[in-house]
Amino acid sequence: MSGGTADRGDLAVLTQDIPTGSGVHKLLPNLRNAGKCVNIIPLKDSQQSEIERVELGNFGTQAILAIKTYSGYQNVDVEADTQVNGLTVSKQKFQTTDTNKGIITDVSGCRLSGFAYKTNTTVRDSNICSTVTCDVSGVATAVSDCGPMERCHGNGSCVLNAMCSVTGSTVIDFVGRVQSVPDRCGYTLMGSLLFPGLQLLGVFQERRRKDVSFLDRVILQLEGAGVQISMEQGGRVQLDDKVLTLNARAQLVHGIELSRDQTGVTAKISVSNYTASILFDGYTTLIHVTGTSGAAVDGLCGNSTRSFNEEKGLKYTAMQYDDTADSTINCNTTTEWCNLLKQAPFTACNKHINPEPFITACTNTLCKYPAVDGLKCQNLEAYARACSHHSNVTMESWRKKTSCREAFCKDRFCSAHEFCGERDVGEPSCLCRAIFASKYRSTGEPTVCQQSSTSIIMANCLLEDKSIDYSGLHLNDQACKAEMDNLTHMVMFKFNSNNTCGTVIMANNSQIIYKNTIMTRNVSTYGLINRHSPVHIDLSCYYTQPDVKTVAIEVKHSSVIQEITSGEWNYNLTMKAYTDPDRMNAIQTSNDIEMNQKIWVELKTDGLDERMVHVVTDSCWATDQPSPSGSLRYDLIIKGCPSPTDQTVKVEGNGLGTSNYFSFNTFQFSAKTGAVYLHCRLELCVKQNNACASLCSHNDRRRRSATSKYEDENPAFISMSWTY
Repeated sequence: MSGGTADRGDLAVLTQDIPTGSGVHKLLPNLRNAGKCVNIIPLKDSQQSEIERVELGNFGTQAILAIKTYSGYQNVDVEADTQVNGLTVSKQKFQTTDTNKGIITDVSGCRLSGFAYKTNTTVRDSNICSTVTCDVSGVATAVSDCGPMERCHGNGSCVLNAMCSVTGSTVIDFVGRVQSVPDRCGYTLMGSLLFPGLQLLGVFQERRRKDVSFLDRVILQLEGAGVQISMEQGGRVQLDDKVLTLNARAQLVHGIELSRDQTGVTAKISVSNYTASILFDGYTTLIHVTGTSGAAVDGLCGNSTRSFNEEKGLKYTAMQYDDTADSTINCNTTTEWCNLLKQAPFTACNKHINPEPFITACTNTLCKYPAVDGLKCQNLEAYARACSHHSNVTMESWRKKTSCREAFCKDRFCSAHEFCGERDVGEPSCLCRAIFASKYRSTGEPTVCQQSSTSIIMANCLLEDKSIDYSGLHLNDQACKAEMDNLTHMVMFKFNSNNTCGTVIMANNSQIIYKNTIMTRNVSTYGLINRHSPVHIDLSCYYTQPDVKTVAIEVKHSSVIQEITSGEWNYNLTMKAYTDPDRMNAIQTSNDIEMNQKIWVELKTDGLDERMVHVVTDSCWATDQPSPSGSLRYDLIIKGCPSPTDQTVKVEGNGLGTSNYFSFNTFQFSAKTGAVYLHCRLELCVKQNNACASLCSHNDRRRRSATSKYEDENPAFISMSWTY
């Protein structure tokens, strides 16, 4: 609009609703929506005289333009260009004789995938490989020329670009369908239609529960070469029975590029015009295929309608088990967690990869299986990885938002009857699979008797479940110790007539009977206390199972409440014990707490003003008597910091508020029976520049005073006990 002398303007926004049926709607019959607001832009000259006026109205998916010129505007046609993102979508020209009276016109349009379209038009857009219809109301619909496994190349052509994700027991195939593997078996994830001679198998096994299976390893079967490459937990890769050593630099193995980095193991296959990239991190596999259009893919990841039974691997037998439901699982809480995939920062990827199949996979697993071993985060990570590989979208902040750690089992090798999980919080361990563990009443196989020797094999994962360190076991002769197989993690004791290991040999009815005992060394690791259950396993050819005597402890008082008067502050102090770091599962008198089990003790106050005063746990110790001044004493916290002699003690939040907590592994006093009493001494500290916080050295676990010591005239004592 260059025909006037206007050189300045204003902006006013009219937010009054304009209902359908108004005068504007009568002038523009295609205007279907009610008006929401109008932007009024008067254009003036240097004398503040209005020369022209422009109005832009928002009517939902539609928009209007109104123009009026005044006497100061010269007799020049008015041209209006409608632009989206700086690109002109349409041009309109109006004569001054009309604009002097005032004109109003429809400037509605549609936006789709970053492109703009005129209303009441249908066009084929090669940029998005779709036929787009923009109706009179400004609503666009598109019919894609590409198939469900294809993406637009941007020049009107479609190319194969699809991803299949398998995590836990759930398969999200190339077109987004969700399937759950119902049993322990090996299934074809991708057959040989796309890559002749290659069969990609996923092997599923149970973990803590018998009725829920998890992806355990991914196998590439090369039919022409007669070999198979197995990608396993802990980043382990085997070519048949040979373990391969891999790094970030790809190496070619039978035509397949293999590499390993911090994200897992990647296998890359290229045949003709197609490429497949298979990433496996020990929990999730992502299969990304690219190439020319028109390809068919079979297997559970493919677009076929074959059943699970038809996709079963030839060498595998499906085994389905039942298990009792876990009453501790809250499916509503699980659903809320899984729906995080529809919140920031995951929303950055929602338009590229539909989060709904991943949410379904997440809820299907966590509503049946406890949220342990980092499982909650594995489902979120599967989505984040898919976004990164398929659409090059990274969400760096998702771990911080969800408090999810990196996978902790990347380099942990476990045997076939084990899986990598958390026995203690944050500590990777090889745990027994549920079906394997259910075969044993105790720790291992029956005693094997031969003509002049005896042996017994025990599973190390079962021993560790009972807090038994196999390296501390021996026979009657302490020089006769166990040997553990590095591949199977089975522990063996054996003796014979040449090396009796202190065996008592008796003759009875012409039979030679060997009797011996597996026991722990009579040495306490901690001196005053003992954190490992005493072991006494009698070996005899007549017994089919060993007997492990485990001392379990039962918390006598899981919660102690005491009213304290300290100076001018009156408050209630509670000491409560829990079995989890989130302090949600309080220990009850009916709970059986094992020796060397980690427990969390929370010291919580009620009635203190956190803005004025903080609570400091000065010291905690255990005695074998109710009195805190008992002669037999074992320190857990000294001067606000963990005892330097006990590496299991961790203190959290001490002096940072009106409550704090600490954790340690349970124990009993050596050569003592009865209750163990826990005592804690607490003091109040006036809050000033964080002077209450305990600054403990990481190396010597001693308190370093940064300011003057807090003072409290009446320190609080509180006690609780447990029995075994």
